[in-house]
Amino acid sequence: MKIIDGYIIKKYLSTFGVMILLFIPIGIMVDMAEKIDKFKENEVPTKAIIDYYLDFTWYFGSLLFPIFLFLAVIWFTSKLANNTEVIALLSSGISFSRFLRPYLISAGIIALFSFFSGMFIVPKSNSSFNAFVYKYIDKKSERTTKNLYQQINPKEYIFVSSYDPIRKSANNFTLEHFEDNLMTFKIQANSIRWVERDSVFRLSSYVKRSFLGDEEIYEQQSRLDTIFDFQIDDLSPVNYKAETLTFRPLNEFIAKEREGGSVKINSHLLVRHKRWSLPFSAFVLTLIGVSVSSFKRRGGMGINLAFGIALGFLFIFFDKIFSVMVNKSNFPPFWGAWLPVFIFGIFAILLLRQARR
Repeated sequence: MKIIDGYIIKKYLSTFGVMILLFIPIGIMVDMAEKIDKFKENEVPTKAIIDYYLDFTWYFGSLLFPIFLFLAVIWFTSKLANNTEVIALLSSGISFSRFLRPYLISAGIIALFSFFSGMFIVPKSNSSFNAFVYKYIDKKSERTTKNLYQQINPKEYIFVSSYDPIRKSANNFTLEHFEDNLMTFKIQANSIRWVERDSVFRLSSYVKRSFLGDEEIYEQQSRLDTIFDFQIDDLSPVNYKAETLTFRPLNEFIAKEREGGSVKINSHLLVRHKRWSLPFSAFVLTLIGVSVSSFKRRGGMGINLAFGIALGFLFIFFDKIFSVMVNKSNFPPFWGAWLPVFIFGIFAILLLRQARR
């Protein structure tokens, strides 16, 4: 049986690799055909385009991961079934659960690869990928720049009416400091700007009101250079910031955003949950793939492949629907990431019971 295990593992992993090598070039060609006019219009440098498609490879691979996995399992398992190899194995006294073991080992290898690439490789590619898209393709703002409110530490809150990330400046700046839930001072300025050369914040029309019991102290200056417990870009991180962070920086970023009361906290949490749920989906999708393709069907391999592609796209559809619900409503990020896995997990159990019969 060890020989069979090795054979199945080798076939699973090699077929999965072939599916990636086949479909990623197709994805690149389709994407290039769609964006070629933008490249010409914006005179995008050739090197930038090459770098973009290197990053696109990781983006596309992680996006269509369920499709590749389904097709890999169904393709070579259907070939085994058509050659009556599966029936021969099960007729020799091997249980269906034992037959599944090499598939689950292979799924574990792919899950580990998916986990480490999702935590450490894909985020770096996403940074360059999204920067390119916002710069050359979709020139909308990378950030929310109006009416920004942040808690920068347990005692201080800041507000600006608008922020310019290029000039590193913001208008109508307010900082409020609290001690024991009582405001002790409040700083206001018409504008705040980061001066890189001196590493200071420059405030214009600076006003500070300090509160000592019933007494109020009023300070005013036309201009003040000072330092604060935040960086200027903390006012408004790029919208895709969480997608670009590796494991530990992502956790630190989420903790900081949660403390600051960020309106995008659910979106950031969804990114973290998906990095854990996607590797687990490898096991669920593998079980479904084996269940639907381990026996001969009328119509042959074509029916199995069509069914696999349909299920793969259905999984992606559910994943996108729940992601939109998290980003556009108060739907919990945990369920947004894990519900597709749970739904297909139940489906896998039902198919396994039928396959065992």
